[in-house]
Amino acid sequence: MKSVYDFLIEPIGKVYDNSINVDNKKLVLNTSIEKHKFVNNRAKVIAVPLAFNTSIEIGDEIIVHHNIFRRYYDTKGKEKNSSKFFKNNLYFCQIDQIYLYKKSDTWKSFGDRCFIMPFKNDNDLELEKEKKLIGTLKYGNKSLEDAGINESDVVGFKPNREFEFIINNDRLYCMKSNDIVIKYEQQANQTEYNPSWAQSS
Repeated sequence: MKSVYDFLIEPIGKVYDNSINVDNKKLVLNTSIEKHKFVNNRAKVIAVPLAFNTSIEIGDEIIVHHNIFRRYYDTKGKEKNSSKFFKNNLYFCQIDQIYLYKKSDTWKSFGDRCFIMPFKNDNDLELEKEKKLIGTLKYGNKSLEDAGINESDVVGFKPNREFEFIINNDRLYCMKSNDIVIKYEQQANQTEYNPSWAQSS
């Protein structure tokens, strides 16, 4: 069974990630299907598309867009699967809805996606816990490498690009290569900001 243009995937775990572990106890964070932040985005590849040749193979673990598994209520108030649902816990996934894939226990960015970890705001006079529009490049890609921007570099990014994911217990922001606007050469004594709840997922 193969699709022409889409990957065929299944969720790893439940469709929604609604809880975290705190002191060996389960804490429920959400009971609503509307909130996209709690939709599972980890998946296993069941089939690859015929139209594309990528480095992703059957059996690989991938990170995908939350709308693939997200459920909703129709006009009659009945709960429905997303439009990507196929059958038997299988879903279609477009190539631009994949952000990371895992090879040999190592996450690799896919396409023009990259992931940034923000810095802690060390200004005691401000309420914000993290610095705006700056962070460490955790997962880069070839186009950034060609521009001389590599993983662990300190970079600045465009506003409103804070698309949040939890990867290996790190809260990271997913964005595209052209969202990175500057590489900082001198940024000493910066502390990465990773909230404690991200490490409990």
